[in-house]
Amino acid sequence: MNNEENEKVISISPQDAWQMLQDNPKTIFLDIRSEMEFLFIGHPKGAIHIPWIDEPDWKINPRFAADVRKLMLGGVVYDSDNCHIGAVPVILICRSGRRSLEAGNALIEDGFTDVYHIDEGFEGPLDANHHRSTTSGWRFHDLPWEQC
Repeated sequence: MNNEENEKVISISPQDAWQMLQDNPKTIFLDIRSEMEFLFIGHPKGAIHIPWIDEPDWKINPRFAADVRKLMLGGVVYDSDNCHIGAVPVILICRSGRRSLEAGNALIEDGFTDVYHIDEGFEGPLDANHHRSTTSGWRFHDLPWEQC
């Protein structure tokens, strides 16, 4: 299933994503990092984990779009008239915004229509001292998160 050429992933800030989640409780919030990142580095509160790339082989999850679709079908957002996923917003987050953009593009190619990615990610880019969460990202902006 292909979308029209004008469909693309929309980049948003962590703060805008948080506001979107508050304004629309049907929004699906996915943390697409590896299981180890999700568990031990931490994750946004309420984010659902579906990895885009995961250990042990670090290859793209071939079931990613199907897993997201399955999640959506279980959440009463299925459009039975058109037999496809309705226009419920999907927000993706990764470490710094690169993987979430890749995964978002894969969802668009698979027919999803309302896809966002958090351009700063959970931890943001490396600073001059090779540390994350010091200049941007979900944690830097002190948005709700948790870890094991």
